[in-house]
Amino acid sequence: MSFTVAIIGRPNVGKSTLFNRLVGRRQALVDDRPGVTRDRREGEARLGDLDFTIIDTAGLEAADAESLAGRMLAQTKLAIGQADAIFFVLDAKSGPVPADRAFADLVRRSGKPAIVVANKAEGRAGANVVEAYALGLGEPVAVSAEHGDGFADLFEALREALPEQTAAGTAEESADPATRPIRVAIVGRPNSGKSTLVNRLLGEDRMLTGPEAGLTRDTIAVDLAWKGRKFRLHDTAGLRRPPRVQEKLEKLSVADAINAIRFAEVVVLLMDVEHPFEEQDLRIADLVEREGRALVIAISKWDLGERKAGSIGRLREEADERLSQVKGLPVIGVSGLTGDGLDRLMEAVVDIHEVWNQRVATNKLNTWLGEVISAHPPPAVSGRRLRLDYITQPKARPPSFVLFCTRADAVPAAYKRYLVNELREAFDLPGTPIRLTLREKANPFAGRKKRK
Repeated sequence: MSFTVAIIGRPNVGKSTLFNRLVGRRQALVDDRPGVTRDRREGEARLGDLDFTIIDTAGLEAADAESLAGRMLAQTKLAIGQADAIFFVLDAKSGPVPADRAFADLVRRSGKPAIVVANKAEGRAGANVVEAYALGLGEPVAVSAEHGDGFADLFEALREALPEQTAAGTAEESADPATRPIRVAIVGRPNSGKSTLVNRLLGEDRMLTGPEAGLTRDTIAVDLAWKGRKFRLHDTAGLRRPPRVQEKLEKLSVADAINAIRFAEVVVLLMDVEHPFEEQDLRIADLVEREGRALVIAISKWDLGERKAGSIGRLREEADERLSQVKGLPVIGVSGLTGDGLDRLMEAVVDIHEVWNQRVATNKLNTWLGEVISAHPPPAVSGRRLRLDYITQPKARPPSFVLFCTRADAVPAAYKRYLVNELREAFDLPGTPIRLTLREKANPFAGRKKRK
């Protein structure tokens, strides 16, 4: 089923950049000056496996109806009326401003499903995203339209906002998240056995395989049913170190593989049993963690290695040491040639997917916070004590937490790692990325004049 999404927001928040990213080409003019876009512009957009019509609009400004800005606002209102859903874009660097709050009322009155898109959230700029909850339009999605970051989260938000329209495009998917296929990307270095593994799971020679490295160029998506669960597997091209990627065709293949990681829910990283945990393997694992995807390590060609007692346990210990940011992730020995370990691999994918979706009740989180502070109080900085007040989990996929405290920028990185590790252990979150954002509480006395 086709549907339409309107992009609205104040001038210069990156609406046209987002439009261009979704349509896949530089169709709308983009400039640092505000007010470049004046008319509505439509394009055919693609986000993950969703195809839809996207409308770029002029920046929202309060103005008289007869003025140029007023006529531009009228065009934007027409776009809202035409759309099935709305991307309400704001600047993540500045956070919501009073004008954003005023135009959020316009969106609410429209009755259309709205997604708050906090653009320009690259680097540390995403810290202001939490403030967007005050708009009352639901959970904000942090993206960087310029760099292509955060679009997997935008894809999920759009599916939740329009479950019927987004489910109709693929007959085997349902609006019920419990019956949707789990999206799995199979990644690794060249010739690590990715296509052989996919063929064995499917029970047919669907992918071209052979001793030559680099046979797979395009990312190929196939459907798999396993023990009553549905999966969509993405076989990807081998990822080499960037300095070695010179040819244009290989650059396109690598970009396709990275895109598959961004839109996956679970990523299976294949490592060769003869040379596991090489530098490129660790780089790929770090990319998966930064993209916030659940990770499973599969040691491929397990039938060729020497099976010594405790060998898989030693590999798990090495994984915890080298990939401490996703400590406890599953490590499974598999063979695409013999089929050994494939059941264990798929069980690990299902288990890590459940962990990745896990939510923790706020009362449990704050009980935990009191216990960890008692056991290990935050250090004093410049002679002043840091106070950790309150913690909540605004979203899962991956589990993301917001901790309200005093002087958020002064909390040492080591103490933040301590909190993440304690969260992982206390709430059984092995192997999944954990996002912890520190946020300063508003000072209720700010701006008041002192009494004489």
